[in-house]
Amino acid sequence: MEDVAIAYGYNNIEETIPKSMTIANQFPLNKLCDLLKSEVVQAGYTEALTFALCSRDDIADKLNRNFESTQAVEIDNPKTLEFQVVRTTLLPGVLKTISANRKMPLPLKLFEVSDIVLQDNKKDVGARNHRRICAVNYNKTPGFEVVHGLLDRIMQLLEVKPAKDKSENDPGYYIKAIEDPAFFPGRCAEVICSGRSIGVMGVLHPTVLSKFELNNPCAALEIDLEQFL
Repeated sequence: MEDVAIAYGYNNIEETIPKSMTIANQFPLNKLCDLLKSEVVQAGYTEALTFALCSRDDIADKLNRNFESTQAVEIDNPKTLEFQVVRTTLLPGVLKTISANRKMPLPLKLFEVSDIVLQDNKKDVGARNHRRICAVNYNKTPGFEVVHGLLDRIMQLLEVKPAKDKSENDPGYYIKAIEDPAFFPGRCAEVICSGRSIGVMGVLHPTVLSKFELNNPCAALEIDLEQFL
């Protein structure tokens, strides 16, 4: 819209009074995220804001994954190799931020609340945004319990209780051990809420750390926030 206004000329736009009175409200998802950001900061984390575009390697090779399995939306004729695709996970951006600040005193506890984009043939544009939160603890020890504690705090704020029987009808949450190539074997868990997978957490694989030029272990958490609306 701004480009259209500039082309037409701001001085050529006539001032008019709206025929109807409306009251603006914040989107529920944005309101939830703003409140959540404040609480995560109070838990000792620093917010990062990274680019929505990244390289193919960032979401695939650097995370020990195949690009074909990422459901990434590719950019035609990218001007730089750093902006080849729209990110499918927030993790690479946070890890690159830690890498750029790895000389800072430990621990480094960073988080980001932003959108990722995945292919979706059911949408008219062929893709869909997903609002997620990603948090990483970078220290001399992995600190799986640190990100696990953050998960529990987030769920407490969202008024989601731990699952009792771990069934599909149970509205609570729990974690289940899984294997993910981005994480150390036996140190990765899937986050389940109301019988649906909403994310993953665990200790990152040493090869992932080396590809992001990190020398200390990391524990990471990434979950979808749209499930709670």
